[in-house]
Amino acid sequence: MAHLDSEAKEECLREDLKFYFMNPCEKYRARHQIPWKLGLQILKIVMVTTQLVRFGLSNQLVVAFKEENTVAFKHLFLKGYSGTDEDDYSCSVYSQEDAYESIFFALNQYHQLKNISLGTLGYGENEDNRIGLKVCKQHYKKGTMFPSNETLNIDSDIEIDCVHLGLSMYPQEWKNSSFFRLEFYRLLQVEISFHLKGIDLQTIHSRELPDCYVFHNTITFDNKAHSGKIKIFFGSEAKIEECKDLNISGSMQKNTQYILAFDAFVIVICLASLILCTRSIVLALRLRKRFLNFFLEKYKRHVCNADQWEFINGWYVLVIISDLMTIIGSVLKMEIKAKFEDLNTVAECLFSLVNGDDMFATFAQIQQKSILVWLFSRLYLYSFISLFIYMVLSLFIALITDSYDTIKKYQQNGFPKTDLQEFLKECSSKDKYQKEASPFLSCICCLRRKGSDDHLVLIN
Repeated sequence: MAHLDSEAKEECLREDLKFYFMNPCEKYRARHQIPWKLGLQILKIVMVTTQLVRFGLSNQLVVAFKEENTVAFKHLFLKGYSGTDEDDYSCSVYSQEDAYESIFFALNQYHQLKNISLGTLGYGENEDNRIGLKVCKQHYKKGTMFPSNETLNIDSDIEIDCVHLGLSMYPQEWKNSSFFRLEFYRLLQVEISFHLKGIDLQTIHSRELPDCYVFHNTITFDNKAHSGKIKIFFGSEAKIEECKDLNISGSMQKNTQYILAFDAFVIVICLASLILCTRSIVLALRLRKRFLNFFLEKYKRHVCNADQWEFINGWYVLVIISDLMTIIGSVLKMEIKAKFEDLNTVAECLFSLVNGDDMFATFAQIQQKSILVWLFSRLYLYSFISLFIYMVLSLFIALITDSYDTIKKYQQNGFPKTDLQEFLKECSSKDKYQKEASPFLSCICCLRRKGSDDHLVLIN
């Protein structure tokens, strides 16, 4: 009786091992087990791809809105702006008169913004919760300079003077202020900063709720070189804020709810995939434990590490990681909107980087206004380039070369069999699991395979 129980236990183990290493189609043929994980993965690929494309197209409008507003601000507040930046700065002036005119031109344009701007713009509060312009000038503390006599007497300590100009003051009053009597020989820079608010209405055409923006604009007149040329830099940082009161009639609100429902459904699908893949790994570990105990009990030796790792499906591990990242990303997507160009630009940029094109230009164009964005961009580019150029491409070459040598050797001497393969080879009871396939699934190509192929062992 003990011998019969041992044989039944061994045969049951062989059957479970044979079934575990089948592909989804073979599992259905053997026990009519529906491949839920395979179906979920196909559905997840379709839904996540749709979600990504939708998210990219939506945020393409965000990027376009920010860039177009920056160009519009340059034309509004920079006197004589040609539409093209000069090197890394926007424009430049070469005389005191032009410098004064450029400064007061920006102040006057700000004061008349609502009468001249084509955009949906309004005045915003600065860091002090005040509406208006903040003008700061940096200059050496004191000094005298006589180039004709080659005489210089300067105190290198830097002083910073700032003044707040509200909307109640008119440009003529600003011109008469003593603050704007600049001593250019010791002037380092003049910085004009102001906040503007805007609403992106173009998202309505895409049936999305509009976003509210706060633009932190700075105009810097750089005279640090004292070369007779003052460079003018224009910087604009946009921050997306939730609109406080939106009242939009029509089908807009319903479309937003549909998008949120779709994102929630993606989370549910990924969660189901995560649970099924985790369950498969747990069952595989239990099956491995049974096999190790049986092998140790019957053959008095341990199974090699290669056979033990056969029970760990690496694809399941990758799917679990992918599901976790997708769930986190979907939750964040439902909360905020972030950095994304149009899909063609992204694909072309990444393909060029993989081929080694324009790497220096890409690094050089990364803006350094935000330390977090700059660090993330650098980390992403370094990781992407290192992964695909130095690892993936080299790995493909190594795999192809090694596989060619291995297959050539095995074709001459035969493929070696492991203990697991020898154990599975003795299994001959698979036919009793064959059942009549349903008429609906009998048309699937994988169910029309020849029965003579069932003796093949598929290695994971």
